[in-house]
Amino acid sequence: MKIIDILNQDKITLSFEVFPPKLTKNYDDVAFKAKEIAKLHPDFMSVTYGAGGGTSEYTLNIAKEIKEKENVEVMAHLTCVSSSKEHVHNMIHRLKENHIENIMALRGDIPSGGSKFHDYQHASELIKEIKASGDFCIGAACYPEGHPEAGNKDTDIKNLKKKVDAGADFLTTQMFFDNNVFYNFLFRAREAGIDVPIVAGIMPITRGLQVKRARELSNCSMPQRFISMVDKFGDNDEAMKQAGIIYASEQIIDLIASGIKHIHVYSMNKPDVACAIMHNVSEIIR
Repeated sequence: MKIIDILNQDKITLSFEVFPPKLTKNYDDVAFKAKEIAKLHPDFMSVTYGAGGGTSEYTLNIAKEIKEKENVEVMAHLTCVSSSKEHVHNMIHRLKENHIENIMALRGDIPSGGSKFHDYQHASELIKEIKASGDFCIGAACYPEGHPEAGNKDTDIKNLKKKVDAGADFLTTQMFFDNNVFYNFLFRAREAGIDVPIVAGIMPITRGLQVKRARELSNCSMPQRFISMVDKFGDNDEAMKQAGIIYASEQIIDLIASGIKHIHVYSMNKPDVACAIMHNVSEIIR
């Protein structure tokens, strides 16, 4: 089933992202955790794609297992910045062969110390190629606070519109910790004529060390109540885990109460965290 058809249904959706292992020896553990999250019966799941396609085989295999063994619709990520057209077309063909019809099309980050191919400069170019290669549902990324390389928010929105015009069926946001940031972004996107579904991406911060990494990844602002939470509980693993789950759950509740129907949780391959969030909002998402 195409994810756009799920999003177009008149209901609230909750989905989860998992990521493949970097090393073969960790594959079984990661695949097990992904399937445990799938057993929570989310509306769909996404499987990320390592920098430069380094985990492409694992991405495909985990996505296939989730879809076939757990009967959960799945979306495979595909990045292009450090890939040749030959590699991208091979991956598209393999996804098609394995009956995976949802792709998250991303430019991606240049691997540390890696080289950048010049076959693709922007995600919009990848989206066009996927659109021309088969009957796929295509997702794309968006940044509530603007992409770090965009220069300003107006430029970022214009670039986002190019992704939609190229054929993106829906958008999923980078993590944010202040819902007002998302609401402001949503207004600007709609004003610019971006009318596809926009899924709110939520990252549960369950360890104090995650905060620095979250800032590096998304350059996102952090409200004082979030900073106070990390300062108070960041050195206590169990307390921080509980506080982070509650904070993410409260974000989701506020979003749904404000009319946002689609939430995508960056699970960090943690079935217990995914389960706790699902439990906290189980009656709310019915």
